[in-house]
Amino acid sequence: MATEFDIVVIGAGIVGSACAVEFTRLGMSVVQVDPIDPGLGATAAGMGHVVVMDDSPAQLQLTHYSRQLWDRLAPALPSSCEYRRTGTLWIAADDEEMKEILRKHALYTENGVETEILDQAGLGRMEPSLSRVMRGALRVPGDGVVYAPEVARVLSQMACDAGMRRIADRVVSIGHGIVLLQDGTKLKTQRIVLAGGEWSCDLLPELPIKRRKGHLVITDRYPGMVQHQLVELGYLKSAHSTEADSVAFNVQPRSTGQLLIGSSRQYGSESNAVEHEVIERMLSRAVLYMPSLRELSVLRMWTGFRAATPDKLPLIGPWQSDDTIYLATGHEGLGITTALATARLLADRFGGREPSIAYEPYLPQRASLGAPSIAKIGAARV
Repeated sequence: MATEFDIVVIGAGIVGSACAVEFTRLGMSVVQVDPIDPGLGATAAGMGHVVVMDDSPAQLQLTHYSRQLWDRLAPALPSSCEYRRTGTLWIAADDEEMKEILRKHALYTENGVETEILDQAGLGRMEPSLSRVMRGALRVPGDGVVYAPEVARVLSQMACDAGMRRIADRVVSIGHGIVLLQDGTKLKTQRIVLAGGEWSCDLLPELPIKRRKGHLVITDRYPGMVQHQLVELGYLKSAHSTEADSVAFNVQPRSTGQLLIGSSRQYGSESNAVEHEVIERMLSRAVLYMPSLRELSVLRMWTGFRAATPDKLPLIGPWQSDDTIYLATGHEGLGITTALATARLLADRFGGREPSIAYEPYLPQRASLGAPSIAKIGAARV
């Protein structure tokens, strides 16, 4: 087997597989390394929501750009990937949150994201299963849902069809153009792309990443009960808190008729075991927004870990301590949404192309992590 490649991609989740596709399109020799099959790690523990988010201008820029790339990719995906433009409803529980809906609507409109404000009656017509006390919502029709593990598998196979090699082994060390595998093999390369998610710190302990645990629940089949991805407006504040454990209402309709229910975020929990206290809090929160959930049958509960950064933005770009290492990690709960943009930004850099969005906000040495100030964010050119 050849041991010299232009690029070694570490990780076969959706981020690593998206990177592999982009790099093979550059005509480079690529190998993807992961001890498990594509899409079966953290990617399989996510909800599969393709969503524009606005915790910060940089997050809005990245998620909006990536959602546009998802729209471009969609025609090439097989039906098994279950990509659908369900739209998102950001639900306001009271009049104060309705004021936030107005702000969010103005911000999205200013940045070219289509939205629609729903009053209480309009929300009830669109989603009759929601509690009648909800005051309204912001509808973002361009958002979608996808079965992410299958997308990761498909993308990895697309890269293999274009000449990529895939190695099922664990990486034990990286540096200076060398990737050492557990079986003793040394891969030599010009660039190492670390897309290992929560395990990235095993290879680079100095990364500003913390593991964050999440729980998910899936129900039996109830076709037509929910049409949109439903998210409480407080999700941005509660589920994306950088310190406290939290739960938030988040329900996704699957093409099977099942409902995927989230979400929770925990720091400091190292076991992948389901914690029933967290599940109870999460489901109690969900029932406040959708009382009929109380009557549904649950088929499965599971957990997963995500790689979280202090400023809730991923690390994309060169690692300052080694000019052969590039990062594609730290996406926390937005890895599925932003996988395509992450891959395109790195491919633009490797191919000497002008990027469609400013990449400075996501560089590992950025200001929010204690480095010089970032450049002004610009609009995406897709």
